[in-house]
Amino acid sequence: MDDIDRKIITELQKDARIPVKLLAEKVFLSSPAVSARIEKLENDKIILGYHATVDPVKLGYHIMAFVNLEIGPTQKNEFYQFIQKVPQVLECNYVTGDYSMLIKVAFPSTAELEVFIGQLQKFGRTNTQIVFSSAVKTRGVSVM
Repeated sequence: MDDIDRKIITELQKDARIPVKLLAEKVFLSSPAVSARIEKLENDKIILGYHATVDPVKLGYHIMAFVNLEIGPTQKNEFYQFIQKVPQVLECNYVTGDYSMLIKVAFPSTAELEVFIGQLQKFGRTNTQIVFSSAVKTRGVSVM
């Protein structure tokens, strides 16, 4: 990967719908050359997909939270089967520290979050932080 690939990735992370022609102008290559580079980045699994960023509140998800869960190693398979089926789970990460899992969720209400936490507690101890605001929204990875 060279500096042009990095610039392409940076621009696509800002706006995945940027026209190839405009992207080509930004990196000083032809449109076919940029298309070929994008295809290679996709084939190499550097670019994994293209996604729309939506406002969860406008879709009715007024509660964003991070839930920590402490589970034992023998429960991981059962937990993974459970957590992958919960559409309100935006991320689930196996982490170091006092808790095994860090789970990012979005729910319409605290009542629904409470039900979810109750379901999690069959796997172990939880600790929840509700998000009031975000100084930095989800953004792309720096490639420069």
